[in-house]
Amino acid sequence: MTAPDHTETTTHRDPVQRRTVATLSMSQILGGVSLASGVAVGALLAEDVSGSPTYAGLGSTFQVIGSALIAIPMARLSAARGRRPGLVLGYALSFVGALGLIASGIVGSFTLLLVASLLFGGSTASNNQARYAAADLADPAHRGRDLSLVVWATTIGSVLGPNLVGSSESVSRVLGIPRLTGPFVFSLVGLVLAIVVLTWRLRPDPLIEARKRVTDADPSASQRTHGSIGRGLRVIVARPQALLGLITLALGHMTMVSVMVMTPLHMRHGHADLTVIGFVISVHILGMFAFSPLTGMAVDRLGGRVVAMVGSGILAAATLLASTAPMGHSTGLLIALFLLGLGWSCTLVSGSTLLTGALPVAERPGAQGASDLVMGLSAGLGGALAGVVVDRASFHVLALACLVIALAIGVAAVVLRGRADPSQ
Repeated sequence: MTAPDHTETTTHRDPVQRRTVATLSMSQILGGVSLASGVAVGALLAEDVSGSPTYAGLGSTFQVIGSALIAIPMARLSAARGRRPGLVLGYALSFVGALGLIASGIVGSFTLLLVASLLFGGSTASNNQARYAAADLADPAHRGRDLSLVVWATTIGSVLGPNLVGSSESVSRVLGIPRLTGPFVFSLVGLVLAIVVLTWRLRPDPLIEARKRVTDADPSASQRTHGSIGRGLRVIVARPQALLGLITLALGHMTMVSVMVMTPLHMRHGHADLTVIGFVISVHILGMFAFSPLTGMAVDRLGGRVVAMVGSGILAAATLLASTAPMGHSTGLLIALFLLGLGWSCTLVSGSTLLTGALPVAERPGAQGASDLVMGLSAGLGGALAGVVVDRASFHVLALACLVIALAIGVAAVVLRGRADPSQ
């Protein structure tokens, strides 16, 4: 009876972990503003610059692909020097990308837009890796809670970002830049502040501290931390629970991104204005992040497998409802986008916790980088195909296709019944 109480008390009083979670939460708020400010107009800017709705989803898709590719150098840098340099790298690349997106709107270059979108994905890569940084020093019994608290912090910036779309119009007029590039000015400010916070406050580095604690507890466990993506994938495949975590992350993200990137276009084709589109996206992002602490507590109490199945069901309901929504703004589409975010939250927190719980500290950077790579590429493929499906068929067909993907998560949770570990 006393052992669990002692562990929980120690976790609550760990000053390093408390500071780590607080610092990562601050950076997530700022990173959320930078990322979400551009999400609401990404497809619209791509359509305007390219001149075709067929390519509207490619801007957001390249952001997703960029986040996946940037996870590779981030994993290697984190393994060699710790979480802080890796997170800063992602935000710095995103800053360059935001500048490029503004320039692409000014000169009307779709090629520049795609290259800049790849770099802008660095913000997503850093936001994704921050959740793993929160788990480095977390007690296993509360890993889901600590991880989800950092995810939750993104709510503030992510909900605020799309609602800045309206006010960004005045900013774009003052600066003399195209209307749809205005939101990326807010992205630049948020990214700079996120870098400052991480550089100043993320000390000691959580990954380096976790490695030190493992070595102090068991000197024979001392070993080099691995940042290889290939090795990370092999480690994941060899552990059924880690594999389930990867599948949950990849398919959940693919479902969410595929529907989300096409929603602004579906609404604008029904003559919804930017303010309404921004509001719908902000409600979607509210669903993604606001309830993550409850999701984390559910993972700690019920297990990652159960929450993954719940997420599968919520995503299925969201895509089914979205498939019935007419063009423009509708209550049904608003609810569907909220549920799409909530289902994604369940898959993100449960998948991340399942994956991390199955990995030794030395293997985490490489395996976590590999999971973000696969997650990003899966969503990038979904986003790329989404534009084609909407152009050749309809938004409704896209939503029904994503329904099948969402249900596959539940099937994987039933089939992959590996050995239980602390995250289950």
